[in-house]
Amino acid sequence: MKVPMTKKGYEALQAELTRLRRDERPKVIQAITEAREHGDLKENAEYKAAKEHQQFIDTRMSELEYKLSSAQVVEISSGASETVVFGVTVSLLNMETQEEKQYTLVGQDEADLKNGSISVQSPIGRALIGHQVGDIVEVHRPAGIIEYEIQSICFKEPS
Repeated sequence: MKVPMTKKGYEALQAELTRLRRDERPKVIQAITEAREHGDLKENAEYKAAKEHQQFIDTRMSELEYKLSSAQVVEISSGASETVVFGVTVSLLNMETQEEKQYTLVGQDEADLKNGSISVQSPIGRALIGHQVGDIVEVHRPAGIIEYEIQSICFKEPS
């Protein structure tokens, strides 16, 4: 199954994989070699820590390779959009508190709430898809239902 992702998100995952392969893995292999030279491996904390770090790096590299192979890079347009789709930035008005929020809908691995990027698979993302400016959408969450009015929809690169 292909997973939607912005070009920026895809490039960030590629950069992390490259860094792990080129920099981090060789460093941990060197640390393992040096720790082996200290003698008895059963009681060698440096060796154990280096092996655990190597396992972490190898697991993360496998995870990144999988995510990159299953990614479907979606090109982000520019300007306005009639409906909420992947990659748009949506301005919302909380109908209860009258608080305005702005979210950019991105892939699951790119979501960063602090920077206003949410996953299209999140409750808000799923609720917004397909709606238009002026629509009232209900977001079902564990704390109850919250209603938002869509104020604007446009394309802009996530932060």
